[in-house]
Amino acid sequence: MSLLPVAEAQGRLLGQAKPISDVETVSLADGDERVLAVTLTARLTQPPFDASAMDGYALRREDAPEPGAELKIIGTSAAGHAFDGAVGKGEAVRIFTGAPVPSGADSVLLQEDAEKVDGGIRTKYPVRQGQHIRPRGQDFYEDEAVLSAGTVMDFTRLTVAAAMNHASLDVLRKPLVAILATGDELLTPGSDLGSSQIVASNTFGIAALVRKAGGDVLDLGIAPDDKVAITASVRRAQAAGADVIVTLGGASVGDHDLVQATLVAAGMKLDFWKIAMRPGKPLMVGSLGSRHVLGLPGNPVSSLVCALLFLEPLVRKLACLPPVKRDAMVEAAVTLASNDQRQDYVRAKLAKSSSGKWLAEPFGKQDSSMMKVFAHADCLIIRPPHAPQLPAGSPCPVMLLRPELLG
Repeated sequence: MSLLPVAEAQGRLLGQAKPISDVETVSLADGDERVLAVTLTARLTQPPFDASAMDGYALRREDAPEPGAELKIIGTSAAGHAFDGAVGKGEAVRIFTGAPVPSGADSVLLQEDAEKVDGGIRTKYPVRQGQHIRPRGQDFYEDEAVLSAGTVMDFTRLTVAAAMNHASLDVLRKPLVAILATGDELLTPGSDLGSSQIVASNTFGIAALVRKAGGDVLDLGIAPDDKVAITASVRRAQAAGADVIVTLGGASVGDHDLVQATLVAAGMKLDFWKIAMRPGKPLMVGSLGSRHVLGLPGNPVSSLVCALLFLEPLVRKLACLPPVKRDAMVEAAVTLASNDQRQDYVRAKLAKSSSGKWLAEPFGKQDSSMMKVFAHADCLIIRPPHAPQLPAGSPCPVMLLRPELLG
């Protein structure tokens, strides 16, 4: 099988992905970053009454058309404690922010725009009709559609949902991603390692990326290089209803690379593997019934690069979330060498030049086993297949690892 270009591989994977339509109910407190399954309508009118926007005095505008009008104070209206009565000619009610405007009053005079006199107030300024009053329903009315289905909830939208008197939300189910690390040499972090063993680190980065992308994680642990053990883990993922099965390592065709053959024997339809990219060439994509299968390389850096390019957009599409905007154009800080037939993703730091332009400077060592370098990188410089040498200062496409850096 020939090497598949990255863009074509992404297109084939995402073209097969259908957003999840299953609905579940969550509490409002658990609604952040969830996608509304139905349009959210208001269960009440807000504000439910004409309310004062300021501390002052509720009065009739016709009683204070000019400065110097004297009005008698007949009571107080505070938030949660409305004035039980009506404002008549020559009268006013002391009122506080958020309190109901009493019957008969049509305007609010700021407290600093009045001076106290015996038994009442004298106005310092003319009063405008309706000033400093929030009319009933100014924000929304009962049964008004405020948040449409498909809306991604955040801190502002959760606030309005609460104000509409919703204690729970009907949202789309999150995609469930099962992650299986494979290899006789792997042990969990914190283990006492033998001379031929290493720590299984990929799972934690991949799981974090999945959760950030809007998915839930089923950690299947570590399976040895054994077809029975791998098959058992796959069956566990199927039984749990996983939407995506991700394997880490063992997807090539060496004597100890059993994942692909085991998955095919378990019913997987192989779509493609071997991508024209560096790092991450031995990526495997297939389907097991309605489930997507991604076989990521065992090498940690290769695994994470592939996850950013393939797993993150897949999970976000399944979750009905928009893609993360990671692509950007900066300048090359140094001259970049010409490239071969594979698309390179070169780990680099970002810094601003004296003129305020963003520059990408690659790390000197790019071995795909070097996780420390990846952790310190801000972006991946993208070098297309057969790209010629790129002089320093030239426009340079990058994939942002931390999109917030460029705002």
